[in-house]
Amino acid sequence: MKVRTIHTGRAPQAVGPYSQAVWAHGFVFVSGQLGLDPESGRLVPGGVEAEARQALGNAGEILAAAGCGRDDVVKVTVLLRDMGDFAAVNAIYAEFFGGHRPARAAFAVAGLPLDGRIEVEMIAAAG
Repeated sequence: MKVRTIHTGRAPQAVGPYSQAVWAHGFVFVSGQLGLDPESGRLVPGGVEAEARQALGNAGEILAAAGCGRDDVVKVTVLLRDMGDFAAVNAIYAEFFGGHRPARAAFAVAGLPLDGRIEVEMIAAAG
């Protein structure tokens, strides 16, 4: 089994002992991404909408570093601190993916690292 880690400076560094993504068996597993600015390592200002755009953008940069795009994503998990943010995040998610509709799960959680409002992880098929 060939496994390789994926890293890009265009997305935030991991905030723990894990990789931004791992390529294995033809899939890219993107670790959970918060709405962190890659340069400052801090949550972007502007609430859940800004954090959602940044988190999805961060995941997109990691996908690109792995040679994948949004249309290669087969599964997404969205973690929300407040399920009341679901509609706003869903609209931004739809913008990010356009007409592509990967499988998805969304959960409300008691808390996220760095007091984030949203975290997104993805699995993509890599050719």
